[in-house]
Amino acid sequence: MDTGNASMAGLASQICNHIASIFSKPTTHPPALDLMVAELASISSQKGRVFLYGVGREGLMLKALCMRLAHLGLSAHFVFDMTTPPITPKDLLIASAGPGGFATVGAICSVAKSHGGRVLLLTAQPETGSSVKYADAVAYVAAQTMADDGEDDGGREKSRTLLPMGSVYEGAMFVLFEMVVYKLGEVLGESPEAIRARHTNLE
Repeated sequence: MDTGNASMAGLASQICNHIASIFSKPTTHPPALDLMVAELASISSQKGRVFLYGVGREGLMLKALCMRLAHLGLSAHFVFDMTTPPITPKDLLIASAGPGGFATVGAICSVAKSHGGRVLLLTAQPETGSSVKYADAVAYVAAQTMADDGEDDGGREKSRTLLPMGSVYEGAMFVLFEMVVYKLGEVLGESPEAIRARHTNLE
């Protein structure tokens, strides 16, 4: 392995180890993986729809999950897409507010609740986040977000980090969602062939 590849492998290892450590932190909250699989399996059994929403890079992670849920045979829709249907009492909204709350996330969750929809919120601030009040279920992702990036405990500016701002939370979302898709596929009895058959061929 040349020096360049060794350097890349080292950085990749640091990033992966950092994200993996998120899932071993002690917490009194139910495991996010178990919670999400249970919520999605329940909606699937009721023939309900799944709506997803997040802003910025969190939104990109949720769009990736939306695609995989469609591959698993669920009726999955990202909020604000042109073909998004109305939410009903048998449906689930999965939203993310890593730092605890965003104005748009809170507004979407409120609308979903007003129409009887169930809300699952992903966040790193399950106790204090402003969007938590709308959630029927909270998936706690114990990762750094924009809310706690920038200064150390002494108020001093942090040195440059490998995963700045909300990158740890967003990376943890991606890994969590891959685990959710794997476990949910098992629960639903979806074969790799069935999942692949639902992938678009308009490419």
